[in-house]
Formats: sequence, structure tokens, C-alpha cells
Amino acid sequence: MRRPLLTAATLALASTSASLGAQTPEVARIVISPANPTVVAGDTLRLSAQAFDAAGKVMDGVRIRFQAQGGRFEGTVDTLGLVESGATGTLPVVAVALVAGARPKVETFNVRMVAGPAVSITPTHAGVKLSRGQQLRLGGQAFSQTGDLRASDRITWTSSAPNVARVDGDGMVSGAAAGRATLTGTSGNASVRVPVEVVAAQVASLQLSPARVEARQGDVQRFRIVAKDAGGNTLDGLSTSWSFSPGEGLIEQDGAFTGYTPGEYVVTATQGSRSAQAVVRVAPREVRRPLTVVGRLPRTRFSTEEVWLHPNGKYAYLGSGGGGDVMVTIDISDPAKPVITDSIVSNTRRVNDVMTTPDGKFLVFTREGASDRKNGIVICSLEDPAHPKVIAEFTDGVTAGVHSAFIFQQEKFGTHIYLTNDGTGALHVIDINDPYHPKEVAQWRTPRNHGDAGRTLHDIDVQDGLLYASYWNDGLVILDIGNGTRGGSPSNPQVVSQYKYDLNFLYRDVEASGGPGFIRGTHTAWRHKNYVFIADEVFPASGVKGAKDASAGRAYGRMQVIDVSDIAKPKSVAYYEPEFGGVHNIWVAGDTLYMGAYNGGFRTFDISGELRGDLRAQGREIGHLNTADMDGRVKNAAMTWGVVVKDGLAYVNDMYNGLWIVKIEPKPAVVP
Repeated sequence: MRRPLLTAATLALASTSASLGAQTPEVARIVISPANPTVVAGDTLRLSAQAFDAAGKVMDGVRIRFQAQGGRFEGTVDTLGLVESGATGTLPVVAVALVAGARPKVETFNVRMVAGPAVSITPTHAGVKLSRGQQLRLGGQAFSQTGDLRASDRITWTSSAPNVARVDGDGMVSGAAAGRATLTGTSGNASVRVPVEVVAAQVASLQLSPARVEARQGDVQRFRIVAKDAGGNTLDGLSTSWSFSPGEGLIEQDGAFTGYTPGEYVVTATQGSRSAQAVVRVAPREVRRPLTVVGRLPRTRFSTEEVWLHPNGKYAYLGSGGGGDVMVTIDISDPAKPVITDSIVSNTRRVNDVMTTPDGKFLVFTREGASDRKNGIVICSLEDPAHPKVIAEFTDGVTAGVHSAFIFQQEKFGTHIYLTNDGTGALHVIDINDPYHPKEVAQWRTPRNHGDAGRTLHDIDVQDGLLYASYWNDGLVILDIGNGTRGGSPSNPQVVSQYKYDLNFLYRDVEASGGPGFIRGTHTAWRHKNYVFIADEVFPASGVKGAKDASAGRAYGRMQVIDVSDIAKPKSVAYYEPEFGGVHNIWVAGDTLYMGAYNGGFRTFDISGELRGDLRAQGREIGHLNTADMDGRVKNAAMTWGVVVKDGLAYVNDMYNGLWIVKIEPKPAVVP
């Protein structure tokens, strides 16, 4: 059992109570009601408790207070036991019984926050077309009203015309006779209908093309299939079952095949009793390149936060955390010898994010942890980029803290800052067309039934008038703020689409190893071509017992590749998950993705071509640098935050030991 993390006020009251005397009866146990508490995400639950003495009798006059011990992004509990569940997950709670003159009694328990009843089902196939005698597996996923996946739900299928199309309890569909039928899938009160057509003709021959393919690891190859009946007539649109062997790879229902490891594969397409094969020879991707550390600027007094470069490429700006109160300016005109030229001290224990306007005339940094609670943002003039000067700040409504900010300029609307609000999870839009007098023009937030519990906006990316919001429990939210897709503007953001996924199921191993109440959520997003790369921030609730330093804990997490070629229907098509360490901030330049991977150091990947499946298994990693350093604030441990890329150099910021300037070298020349 983990040791409860009690507040200072609770500990003080407990100490006072214990000092009043040793003769007062002590609380032997606390009984929580309801037992094994469970609440639907988005709802509330009232907890109550009774104290019992050693004889099993209810004790009167006992004060019982409740306090959450984790899961702060998913839900809250007040001292009187009112739970507000904003998302699925587990909320660890302690109940503390206090009696004057006796030692306090502490009871630890978990409140499970679960998805509500199923209200919708997404089938694997929108429609099915079979030949007589053909079989196909039909599946689906059930979702709650709030879009939470009900991963354990089983979908039951029935057929409107079993004499045409039969379906069993596992969703295996068989074409029995020519005609049409409707398959209905149900889960609780939710249902979905899938039309089925069965044609009388049977497949006599199949042709798969191309029959032979030469590809590299990670290349996506789409196969085409032609089915004909005994008379040589083409049978169009029949559903196909796909498979491949041997080796590691991915084959999808649209016939897209991706080979992960070098070797020879046989791809098989099946319709009815007929099959066709194609041979795929997969060669190594060969993208690995050497890295060179060009320059270093160790930081030992405070942790290092965000790095940003001036558009002229001669200066960098570096934030600090852990009580740092400071942002430094660095001359990087000679990347081999970075030198601090100035600093700005502000009332904030954390300068988390830094960004300049596109013209390089102004800079904005965020504040978290100010002693006077005036967090928000600070705006600086960059008349001399080596010496920023504070000209304004904005704190109205964001005194709880601003974690991230993004500056975006549009010809029609001018320049605006898009802020995250640590307290409410709202998006704030600040007009800085006059940077000396910033003003708020809009707020937007995801809906919640009960307060702000479970709503967290962590990061923002804006491109082409579309804002990509990393909304933690709510996944990726895309807003029109000037693109024209939904008629939105900076002062009137409009929802375009959302991609939400089951964080608890995805990171169930993290809870298994470190306990409930762990940190996990959609952390950052970056739009590139028809993809949005989203990375999750994941840390266990507790580290390795008995360990210290680098061995005590680690980050986890996955980067997903979201296909937004249909912006209204984003879908996950590929992913990267490190074997060790997490995923944090990313940068994309050309066909290369750069990543701060926390304990996993600095990594860079080839993202050329179409992306499908497991990117780590495909040999796409170009280079890896372990940013652990004995000269850092935390000795010999990496905690790489992120990276900014300019003019062929990667400026990598590590929380534990400062700035690294890294060059990716060209491939060594091959001498015949």
C-alpha cells in the first residue's frame, strides 16, 4: 500500500489531536459507503464514512475528511466526500478520521470512474458484399455518450434474413443465398445496422496485383484484386479477407500491406473458397545516420523548460522550472559556443513555454506558480533580440497558470496568442495586434456536466487557420479559427472534429506497475501534410520501491499518427512507442520528425511516404542521443523535453542538464 500524501493542514490537525491525551478511544477502522465506489465519467458521487472502535461499535463525534491522492486530471473529491468525475480512470482517495486526543486513522481506497452505458457502435465494415458461400468476420466498438470506449463490451449480431446472410455470436457472416439482408449489432441499448448483399455467382478465380513487389521497411503497398465467376464475368465490390506470412507487418482491410522487418512475405487475399497470393520482398530502410554534438550549455541551478529560436537564427530563449523564475537569452551565432547574453526574472516558479512573433519583434513566455497568483503571460519587445524587454503582461482569468501558448498571425485577423488555462482547461484567445495592450477576444472549452473536473488543455498547435488542441482526457480537438472550414475566427472558434481514445486501456501496464492515479493524457500535437502527430505524457503514480536516481522512475507514452485527409473524420493509422522512456515535444522539418523522449533522450525519425502501423519496428529511426550528463543538474540522467530545428541543427533542451546543439550528419560515403 502506498503511503498517503496528506496535506499540511490535515497533518497539523492530526498532530494536535494526538497531543491532547492517550486515553481517548482510537478509531479502529473506517467503513466507506458505497463499498467499492464506482461513478460514471461526467457524473458525481457522494461518499460517506463511519468510524468504528476496536469493539466494532460506531463512534460518535469523529471528524472524517476525504482527500484525493492522485488522478487529479481525471476527477476531484472535496473534504466532505463529493466526487466529481470528469473522465474515465481511477481516483485514489484517503479518508482520515480525527478524534481529539487520539491518533488519526487513515483508510485508503479507490474510486473507479467508468464509461457510461453504450449509446453508439462503430462497425469494422460500413457494408458487406459476399458471394454465395463466402465468409467474413464483422466486428465493432461500443462507445458511451461522452465518447468513451467500452473496451470490454461484446457486440451481439443478428440477421434480418438468415436464409440470405447468416451471422453467429462472434460476428462471422456467411453468404447463404442471393439477396439482401441487414445485420444488427447490439451492446446494451446501443445498436448499429450493416447492410449485406449476397450475389448468386461464386468466385471461380482471383487475381492479385501487383504479383511481385520490391519495397523497403515501412513502405505501404496497396494491392488490387479482381474476382471472376465461372463465365469470366468480373465480380465487383466483394469483401475480402487479407492475411500475410511470415514475419512482422500489417495488412489492413483495404489491402494496404506494410512490412516491418526485412525479408520475403506472402500476402494472401481470400474471397469465398478462392485465394490469390503476391510476394513482397522487403529491404532494410537504411536511414540511420551519425549524430554530432556541436555545442552545449549545461544548466545546473534550475531545471530547463522550453527552448525557442529567434527567426534570425542567432539567439535562443530558454525557460526554467523548479523555482527558476527566469528566462535566459543565448547567443547561438556560433553554435559551438553558446553564450548567455541576458535574462528576465519574473514572479513565477516556472517559465514553461516561450515563442516569438513570426517577424521576431516580440516574444511571449508563460508563467506558472507565481507567489501572488498573477500567472498568465509576459510580453517582451525584441528591438534588441539579445536583450528582451518586458512591455506588458496578461493575467485576467488565467491566474491559475498558463502552461502553453501559441502565437499565430493571419492576414485577415492579425496576430493572436492562444493560451491554455491550468485552472479551467479553457482555451483563451488574446489579441496582440497592439502588443502593449493585449486583450482577450474569446474563450472555448470542451463541455462538462459538472464543473471543470477532467478538462485539461495541455498544448496548442496552429496551422492554416486550424487549431490543434491537445485536450488530455478529451484527446485531439480541431478548431477552425480562420481556416473557413466551419466559419470560425479567433473571436469565434468552431469545432471541426475530435479524436478521442481510451487512455486507461492503452496504458494499463503503467497502472499495473505503478498503481492507480497515474498521469496520462494527450500532451502535444503537430500538423504535417495530411497527418497530425499527437504524443501522450505518461508517468506512473509511484516509482520503483527502494530505488533512487535514474532507476527510481521513468516516463511512458505513445506518439500516434492521425490521418486528417478527411478533416471531419480523423483516424489513427500509425504509432511510435519507445522501448524505454516516454514521448514529449516534437518538431517536424521536411520528412524528418524530431522528438524529446524524456528518459529516452533525443530521437529523430524518417516519416517519408505513407505511414501505417508500428514505426519503431520499421527501422525508421535516424538517430538517437542519450542526453544524460555528469555536468547537469541531475547527474547522469536524461529527461529530454523537446527540440527546435533550424538551418540543419537541432536545439535540444533537457530538463536535467540544459541545452544541446546537435547535427545530423550525412550518410557515410560508400566506397566500392
